[in-house]
Amino acid sequence: MVTSVNPPPLPHISPPQLTDAWQQLGPPLPEGVRVRVFCAAYGDPRAAAELVPLLTERQAAGLDPLPAEPAALAPELLRAHRREIRALPDDTRVLLLLAAADQHPVQTHAFLRAVAAGGLDTRALEAAETAGIAHAGVSGVVFRDAWTRIAAYECGSSADRRDAHRLLARVLHGAGETPRRSWHRGAGALGPSGRLAAELGAAANEARELGDHALAGALGELAAALSPDPRERSRLLSRAAADAWHRGAGDRARGLVAASDESALNGMLALRSGNATEAFDGLLTAAVRHARAALEQGGAGSAGSVLNRSAEDHRDEDHGDHGPRVGPPERFGASGGPFSYPYAPQGSQSSHAVPNPDLDIAVHLLARATEAAIYTGDLRRCREAATVAARLGIIPPGTLAGLAAAVEGRYEDARNLLKAAAGRCGPGGDPTLLIHSGIASLLLGDHSGAERATVRAAASARARGETVTVPQAMEFRAYADFWTGRPRAAEAAAADALWQAYATGQDNGACHLQAALAMFAAVTGDGEVCRERAEAARTHARAHGLGLPAALALWALALLDLSTGRFESAAARLRALAGFGPGHGHRAIRHLATPHYVEAAVRTGDTRVARAAHADYDRWAVAVRSADDLALSARCRALLAPGAEAVDHYRTALDLHAHGTRDFERARTELLFGSALRRLRHRTEARDRLHSALEAFETFGAPHCATQARAELRALGAPVTVVAGAVDFAARLTAQQLMVARMAAEGATNREIAVRLALSPRTIDHHLRGVFSRLGIRSRIELVRLLGEEGL
Repeated sequence: MVTSVNPPPLPHISPPQLTDAWQQLGPPLPEGVRVRVFCAAYGDPRAAAELVPLLTERQAAGLDPLPAEPAALAPELLRAHRREIRALPDDTRVLLLLAAADQHPVQTHAFLRAVAAGGLDTRALEAAETAGIAHAGVSGVVFRDAWTRIAAYECGSSADRRDAHRLLARVLHGAGETPRRSWHRGAGALGPSGRLAAELGAAANEARELGDHALAGALGELAAALSPDPRERSRLLSRAAADAWHRGAGDRARGLVAASDESALNGMLALRSGNATEAFDGLLTAAVRHARAALEQGGAGSAGSVLNRSAEDHRDEDHGDHGPRVGPPERFGASGGPFSYPYAPQGSQSSHAVPNPDLDIAVHLLARATEAAIYTGDLRRCREAATVAARLGIIPPGTLAGLAAAVEGRYEDARNLLKAAAGRCGPGGDPTLLIHSGIASLLLGDHSGAERATVRAAASARARGETVTVPQAMEFRAYADFWTGRPRAAEAAAADALWQAYATGQDNGACHLQAALAMFAAVTGDGEVCRERAEAARTHARAHGLGLPAALALWALALLDLSTGRFESAAARLRALAGFGPGHGHRAIRHLATPHYVEAAVRTGDTRVARAAHADYDRWAVAVRSADDLALSARCRALLAPGAEAVDHYRTALDLHAHGTRDFERARTELLFGSALRRLRHRTEARDRLHSALEAFETFGAPHCATQARAELRALGAPVTVVAGAVDFAARLTAQQLMVARMAAEGATNREIAVRLALSPRTIDHHLRGVFSRLGIRSRIELVRLLGEEGL
């Protein structure tokens, strides 16, 4: 039994350098498909250019997974490489075949031992080195590229490939090498074997427990291919699909799911790349099905006790009745199911272990349905999920219960539920629980807590080999970084996470990140980028039922209008956020946007709706007891108050800001207060407040807001000076402009930069013109010199 070779994919960390062959591809593809095509081609632009015309209409639109096997990706390129390999001497081809088998689908590090055991002469590699195909390295053979390695493997006959795998299996007998030995034993099999399938399945479990999802998935796929039992084959494929998803191979996961009968995993994939409304329905239906199976397994006499025990087991996870639990990390998913996270320390025992696998899966699916409800912003579905959980006797995740309570106006209950969920952010925990903790912290206005939770979620995901979860954590970390006065760091991190989301097949997450980048662009004054990002996010959100990114993108556009003096347009956009639902708006963004709506409404003279919006926002601020929300509510009260009555409200707002973390909003409050003091002829205090606001806006890199502060100072007759000195790139350029400047200085073309940053070439040209203007230069040569002088 010989499977095709699949080299490890490109790391889903940052975009690679691209060449003109890739830039000239046509017809245009959606950005997510473009990135995944490049990853599927192992970073080779020639293979990518060959693959694009082979895509079906649905694949090109991102509706169907891309081909997974090399022969279907770039057959012409593969044929050319095979011709090169076949021109080599027989002894050289044998060594290259052995090396390729040792390196696919993961490194097994057995080449040198196999050479010694087989009595092979490595001098035969000189011919490959002379031909520029491969060369000998310290630990084995280094191929010219991934496609050369594929060709070296596929040039061998079936018998030769089996012999190579058997030789490698023979020398793998060290500690921890059992899964890799099993892989080679399976790859060297002649045909189906229940015994080998069982061995491979056990090896996949071992690799999975170690967080090696690439190896676990390869073992699971091979076990399925060797299994003579159709039901067992489907089970193995569903677990291999989950492994592929965890390691970031979204297209492979979707292909494997289609070959299995695991409908729940379809719901998970739809949540990240399909219609979020349909994902919610699928996940909730699957949760109900597994919960009913748990009842049946528990038996008529014990079913109730099983569910009640599950509720108690998850109570301190989701409601925090007893504070953070001491013991092993939480686990979402049964150890035998496709959603397993079996990462408790070896030898540890948890008194909270759920005894029923189906029930554990039901709880996990309910958590994922919570995420779908958050993405959609659909109030009806939030309530529906909470109702279903109560009917089944399962305590719902705190984020879901808290959001449902907030939707119903039970703000005090929402606060308690969300605080319990936010408290589950200890280091080393389950990434999903940590992300939920971060979301709960954001809803409570605790941005420092949200940052801790999301940073820990990303670190935990990396430690467990769950590449796919890292950009999910970054989606919500972006909010925390933005509010706590780190817009440049947040923008750079979000741009990197955007590539990761696209590369791992999470177009819905990428949509959310596009909206976050639009928000950053609004603050940093990049109007064209803000509009381009927002339009991309809103277009995708409307088609996929995503209320959260749609609302965030609309808020970004309104913030841009507000900071550039287009108050009528800002008020209209912010008023639209009063409605929420799939693909349109979101309750959480409505609360975030209310203070800006009040400001825009006051400036346009239409405060009737704004007063009602503020009354609801004030109720929320008082309930959650967030210093930032209370400060913003006091600012709204000041804006709505006549004349001198506003002064005390502004002072209250600034006192509360001193205990909060939203530095950008504190600066806006000082700007508004300074403007009010100027109109009241309190010139000295007005000047101090406006200078403080101006300094903060310049630190944030918010030029439009800084321009407003300067205009107010000039109206006072106060001097506005610019400190001369060395070029401070961090102060003069936005994070996006700095990235563009660095890439341009490295020699990248506008089209190359556009692909790497998921923007249009026209926008990159706009960025470069902005860089030249802000730095006072006229050419790329001057840019290279400036960056070189600054050591950037």
